[in-house]
Amino acid sequence: MTQRRILVTSALPYANGPIHIGHLVEYIQTDIWVRFQKLRGHRCVYVCADDTHGTAIMIRARQEGRSEEELIAEMQKAHEQDFAEFDIRFDNYGSTNSEQTRKICLEIWAAVQRAGLVAERDVEQLYDPQAETFLADRFVRGKCPACRAEDQYGDHCGQCLTNYTPTDLIDPKSTLSGATPELQSAPHKFIELEKLHDFLDQWVHSGDRLQTEVANYLKGHFLGEKDNPENPPKQLRDWDVTRPPKYFGFEIPDFPGNYWYVWFDAPIGYIGSTLQWCEQTGEDFDSWWRDGGSDTEIHHFIGKDITYFHTLFWPGMLSVSDFQLPEKVHIHGFLTIGGEKMSKSKGTFVKAATYLKYLDPSYLRYYYASKLGARLDDLDLNLEEFATKVNADLVGKVVNLASRSAKFVQNVGLSETYPDDGGLFAHAASAGDEIAEAYENCDYNKAMRLILELADRANPYVESAEPWNLRKDPDKAQQLQNVCTIALNLFRQLAIYLAPVLPRLAEQTGELLLKPIEHWDESKTPIVGTPVAKFKHMLKRVEKKDVDNMIEESKEPEVIEASGAAASQDSDQPLKDEPLTETCTIDDFAKVDLRVARVVAAEDVAEARKLLKLTVSLGGDERRTLFAGIKAAYKPEDLVGRLVVVVANLAPRKMKFGTSEGMVCASGPGGEDVFLLGVDEGAQPGQRIH
Repeated sequence: MTQRRILVTSALPYANGPIHIGHLVEYIQTDIWVRFQKLRGHRCVYVCADDTHGTAIMIRARQEGRSEEELIAEMQKAHEQDFAEFDIRFDNYGSTNSEQTRKICLEIWAAVQRAGLVAERDVEQLYDPQAETFLADRFVRGKCPACRAEDQYGDHCGQCLTNYTPTDLIDPKSTLSGATPELQSAPHKFIELEKLHDFLDQWVHSGDRLQTEVANYLKGHFLGEKDNPENPPKQLRDWDVTRPPKYFGFEIPDFPGNYWYVWFDAPIGYIGSTLQWCEQTGEDFDSWWRDGGSDTEIHHFIGKDITYFHTLFWPGMLSVSDFQLPEKVHIHGFLTIGGEKMSKSKGTFVKAATYLKYLDPSYLRYYYASKLGARLDDLDLNLEEFATKVNADLVGKVVNLASRSAKFVQNVGLSETYPDDGGLFAHAASAGDEIAEAYENCDYNKAMRLILELADRANPYVESAEPWNLRKDPDKAQQLQNVCTIALNLFRQLAIYLAPVLPRLAEQTGELLLKPIEHWDESKTPIVGTPVAKFKHMLKRVEKKDVDNMIEESKEPEVIEASGAAASQDSDQPLKDEPLTETCTIDDFAKVDLRVARVVAAEDVAEARKLLKLTVSLGGDERRTLFAGIKAAYKPEDLVGRLVVVVANLAPRKMKFGTSEGMVCASGPGGEDVFLLGVDEGAQPGQRIH
């Protein structure tokens, strides 16, 4: 097998809070893949860093009366400790607030300017004269201009659901200082990504860089198709990559007083962390990141919420600055708990440190592996299933093979030759290639199934051989040794295949059999004639009380920082893990009447920043007037005649601009990235959607 050179990254955790079990989906997924590659004998380097810049860091540091540097240093120490406790091993864990990252920022900035991608224009925004900083929408509160509700956020009323701009608020106040904000204009630099449209279209659809559904998503919503009039090429939006003062980040040398936006320097942190590792180890940096024939594969692991940055913006920046492009971007879904979003009030928003007080990290690594496939599907953590799966699979089927056999041969060791086992070992050895392929494709769910199938073949052998009874008859000592030799070799095969997921179990197996697990191919050859150490406890059962105590400690009152997709658009970091404000039953959900409707008229609502007024037909003479917050994504003239899905039985809501008699169904984070649900053209207005 040819040795591969692989550089792996995970998305950088933001330095404004602790690691929680939702974050760990990504880092465990990545660590498993890296450990697998190393076990196969490849040169695989895993780098990451804390994402440290932005308004949120600056504000928190100010509130806590310390410098940003002190805050991010403390958070980085906590993050690294949490990762280490979950057996996540980085070759280098750096910080975006490093000289290495600053150096690469300067280099890429110069390259995008040489490529003619940078434009400057003024942006109007509310400014806090006391805090001396421009305010994102979520840092402004005031009286709703529509219903006059007090203390509403700068873009959206939580009472009447009206959308507006911060300048529409009555008596607006800054949440940072309480001062009345002023409307000021400041210059910003934009990267004109549309100029790279053809390159990005080719990159997205060449090779196996992205999962099929990701490539199709980008083609459908951002890139379009040159020869398809129904999905023509779309204009890629310009990206605002600078921020005026005050802001915590790197000041731009040729744009004094302004700073690179956090989403500009965050992915550059991958390169900065690699450079730091190279400086510490004497490695040749250019051989890892410079484009031009390098045999290094670069693999990014990210969540689906930051797909745009890593599949369009990031490869565009790399392409014009002569850095190596990613070989593949592996994208995963989100974590839910019991089918619901993580909730602080329910105790399912579990911090990594809280989990570690009660449960073994190996449990979570295995459970996540058993659920992670190669697609973008969300991963659900069902706590009852979690306990059952760990107890049945790991304790009952895997570790049980060793615990029921090792103690009988600790004085005599393994047989000198491998006994006849009816083909069990050979069968498991032949399964190694298929298991390896599943790991390579990030289809861990399949890998775990294949491994447990081997355990299901091995355990009946031990059950029928009954070594606990053989030990009672001195004349059957050799038979006992042979049975235990087979059982321990089958166990070791499982431990090798599970080593990327359960490194602690692999280490314990090496200690038991006095031979460390060092390479995947060791699963093909049994070990014989070697001593066996005294068996030590490996994994205990999951106890319900420990799970319950973890959930109880995690409970705290919910604090809703912002609501809706628009809340995160103007922030420095996507607002992840926003808790649900209220749950509903399946019976509640069944009350929703979804109907096909045809748009017969559409017009702009001049007084509203986000709203279009739609008139839709639900069949016959039934017409409805709807207000939809899709102005940034759709032109009114493009909607007329289109079939859409509406909530037909939503109670009418009186708004400033009229009464909305239903709701159009759409998805996406907001702004330009809102997508109306598709409807087959053969559908009829009024037809119910089930």
